[in-house]
Amino acid sequence: MSRDTGDPPDPGRAPVAFGLRAVPRLFEQLQRPDSGSRRRALASLCGLMLDPERLHQTVSGGFLEQLKVLLKDEDPSVRGETCELLLLLSGHSVGREALFSSSLLPPLSELLDDHSSSCRTNVHRVLNRLALLPAGADALLSLVPKLMLKLKEEEEEEVQVLLLSTLSCVSRLDALPALSSDGVSLFGQKLSHLSPSVRREAAAAMMALSVPEDGKRQVCEKAVLPVVVRLLQEEDVEIQANAAGVIMYTVIITADPRPPAGKQQCLDLDIVPVLLRLLSIQRQEEDEEAERRPRRKALVVYALRALTSLAEAPDGRRLLLEQLPVLKSRSEATEEDDDIRRAAQTVVRVVTWTP
Repeated sequence: MSRDTGDPPDPGRAPVAFGLRAVPRLFEQLQRPDSGSRRRALASLCGLMLDPERLHQTVSGGFLEQLKVLLKDEDPSVRGETCELLLLLSGHSVGREALFSSSLLPPLSELLDDHSSSCRTNVHRVLNRLALLPAGADALLSLVPKLMLKLKEEEEEEVQVLLLSTLSCVSRLDALPALSSDGVSLFGQKLSHLSPSVRREAAAAMMALSVPEDGKRQVCEKAVLPVVVRLLQEEDVEIQANAAGVIMYTVIITADPRPPAGKQQCLDLDIVPVLLRLLSIQRQEEDEEAERRPRRKALVVYALRALTSLAEAPDGRRLLLEQLPVLKSRSEATEEDDDIRRAAQTVVRVVTWTP
């Protein structure tokens, strides 16, 4: 028996049964031989996924595996509707957990090559949502080489942002696959993209790659730091914070290979005044809306930690001694955030240390 809403039936959707019968009935219709029935059933299922109870029923009832064959359907609209359904499921944690523990990832990843741009975009959206969970990021590690190849080829801004965001999440778990796929060079190119969104995600991905020793070395060798330093002067606080994070990790290197190590490169780029200026600007703007405060806090902490490493070099220490009052004001203010105050105190200790 179908639900009577009083509205005229939607010819693009299959009739929906009452209550708990709705989801099983629609999944039965997905097995019909005509693609029109499959499309209408998928459209109705997408509508039902707006109801958390129906979404949970779909996940817990073992229905997801039935979508595997639809991801290979000869009808592109069926493949597209299936990706739309998976996108809706991935919008909830229970759906994401079910997806990365299912057998759907291999056939889903094959649709990265689908000729339908809307289908490809939905696949990228699903993968990006899965990457938000550590288990999801782990499940996507094997896809990194393919995702890197797609990033090289992609021209659409939204998809580039999604790819970079996904690769950033995965690389925070394990940076080696992206580093092995020349990630520093590729992400470095994206740091100069016209789109602020692309630059923001590229800087986040670069920060993830700069954590391991090999990543730090590649950042120094491939002339990435001059571009990163320019990003510190952007207006977008997330771009600034991600760029400061790259510098924070890279300046740890103190050896003197050719080219110069991260610490010396940053000093040659005259980064100390830039970081100090950021501290002053951020303090003036810390009374802004609450949602931006964590981003600004990250920027300040990263900047202070970078300054701590730079203070270990004689030239850096000399520059910071001249600005000691600025650093002390951050380290002594009782109203200061605890993490910021501790980071500032560390800089002051290193700058004022005497053997």
